[in-house]
This record gives sequence, structure tokens and C-alpha cells, in this order.
Amino acid sequence: MAEAGSGGGAARYRGALHPDTWEEELEAIPMFMKRCPAEIDAARQPELACLQSLLFDEEQGPAELARMYKNEGNEYFREKDYRRAVIAYTEGLKKKCEDPELNAVLHTNRGAAQFYLGNYRSALNDAVQAKKLKPTHLKAIIRGALCHMELKNFSEAIAWCEEGLRIDSKEKKLVEMRAKADKLKRAEDRDARKAKVMEKKEQCQKEILLAAIKERNIKLVLEPSNEDEEISDGLAELSLDGFHSDNATGAKVHLDADGNLNWPVLFLYPEHEQTDFIAAFHENSRFIDHLMVMFAELPPWDLERKYLPSNLELYFEDEERAEMYELNPEHTLLQVLQHQRYFVKAGTPTVLAFVKCSPFSKKYFSGKKVHRL
Repeated sequence: MAEAGSGGGAARYRGALHPDTWEEELEAIPMFMKRCPAEIDAARQPELACLQSLLFDEEQGPAELARMYKNEGNEYFREKDYRRAVIAYTEGLKKKCEDPELNAVLHTNRGAAQFYLGNYRSALNDAVQAKKLKPTHLKAIIRGALCHMELKNFSEAIAWCEEGLRIDSKEKKLVEMRAKADKLKRAEDRDARKAKVMEKKEQCQKEILLAAIKERNIKLVLEPSNEDEEISDGLAELSLDGFHSDNATGAKVHLDADGNLNWPVLFLYPEHEQTDFIAAFHENSRFIDHLMVMFAELPPWDLERKYLPSNLELYFEDEERAEMYELNPEHTLLQVLQHQRYFVKAGTPTVLAFVKCSPFSKKYFSGKKVHRL
């Protein structure tokens, strides 16, 4: 029935579309919908709920319902809405119909959607299931091979390609993928061989390095898994993997071309909470020589200008006994490392520097056993 328009305008039929919002209203009518909403509210969208109940009527057989969900999934797939496609195909598989070919298609299609979502293992599982249901299903075989390529399982990808080529020797996708997988597999094998040679070389270098340390009677402290430290005198128990340097620069002890050890050495200045680091301290270099270079110019934190090479005392700490040992600056690094109570921890020798007779050093050494020169 027509109603008079406001202001004497043209009459409108009851329930007619409003001229300003007709596009939105038309989109709400199921027949004209471009896209079905993900969730259907029966109270607000009774027409859609009714259609849904008709489409997926449980009185229909499992095969019919599975086919309905397959078609729905295909529509989502065409729209590149892969997440909803996965949900639809999954619903189809839940119907457990007895048609192996239909189930194979559902698995294959779900695998394709999972593949485009980047879920390669889930996609591969679907391809495996589809192939079990239909061993000659080329789409499933191609999908499985693609998944193995993405997962960098090149040997498996080649096997899947060969299986498909036994079914159709001219399948272009499989021929091209087989060639690509073979090329990548050869490169992978080559890289693995290079890595193995490099690993063997590094292992040999480590063994030579440890032999040189052992020959000099230098003692290392390992970093054990438990709280109790273990000391290796003869290095017999030393694991090559456990020998490393924890310093921030990554510098490690190494042998130079002349067969001499060069160590990363850490200097600590407890009074100012400062540090110095020498990445390669030659074992035959004296401490005083490094101090002359390090303090050729006074550091900015030495406001009292006390840190002069001739005004410094050097110590190392015996953590096991909680004792301090003064070392002679005229001695070489090797002489210090060969001290019977010096243990190199984490691959980095550490030395503490104090100003002679300073109030701080007196307080620091108070209550500690100190072995002086």
C-alpha cells in the first residue's frame, strides 16, 4: 500500500528501499548479497538463518552435506578467504561421508588453503591423507611436493615429484619442480660437505690450541652446569665445546703464525668501576709495557690523576681460596698464567689494578689474605 511522501512528495510503498540508503538495504537481502557474513544471527537475519538451515539440513546424507561444504569452501577459496575456506572444508570432512574421492578432494582443497596461509606442515598432512584416499590424485601429489619445497625437504620433494611423474610423465609442474628440487638438493649437499670440512678444521685447530695451553701448564676453569666449579689441571677433562670466551667482543685465545699464544685480557679498576680490554695480549709481553700504552694519556675518569703506570699495583684473585696475589708488572703474561694459583676463567685472564697505598685499596684488601711481592 502506498503512503504519501513528506512535503507532498511522491508516494512510497510500505517497506520500500530508502533513496539514500538503498545500496546498504539491498545488500542485507540474501538474494542480492555479495558476501555472506561469517556469523549469522538468527534474530537479526532470519532470512539467512532459514536459508542456512535449508542448505545444511541434517536430514540430508553425509555425502550431500560434505559436498555442500566443499562448494562453500571453493567459493571462499576463489575470494582468497583461505581461513574461511579451511573452516568449510573441515566441516565437510567432519561429515565422514563414505566417498573416498570426495574426502580426497576435501583434503586436497583444505591443503591448498592451508598452503596459501603459510601453514605448510598442515597442508602437507592434508596432501598425505588425500594421497592415501586416492593414490593417483595428482593435485594432492603436486601440493605435497610444493609443501616439501617450502619446508626445504628437497629429497622428499624429489620423491613426491617422481611418484607423480610415474602417473603422468609430462606433468609440467612436476617436471619443473623435480629439476628445481634436484638443483637445490645438490647445493644443500655441497654446503653440508663444506661445513663438515670447516668443522673438522676448527676441531683440529682447537685440539692444537689446547695442546699448546697444556704444554705451558696453564690451568683453565670450566663453566659447569652446576654451581660447583671444576678445575682442569691437565686439561684431560676439558670439553672442546666448553672452551670459549665470554668477553663482549668475542675475542678468543689463539696461536699466531710463530706458535705463540695471544689472549684476550680484562683489566678491572674497582675504585672507579671501570675496565680496559686487550683483545690480543701476546704471552711474552710484559704488563708494564701495556700499562705504558694504556696510560700514556690519563683516562677521563681519573680526576685525581693518580693512574700512572709507576703508581699502580696489579693483582689477580684466587676465587677458590678467596685470596689475592700481587703480580710483578715486569713479568710477562705467560709467567703470570703459569702461577700455581692462577686459573683462567671463561677463556679470559683477568687482572685488577689499584693505586698504591690508596685509601680505597686499603679498604678493599681489609680482611682479605693478600700475597704480596
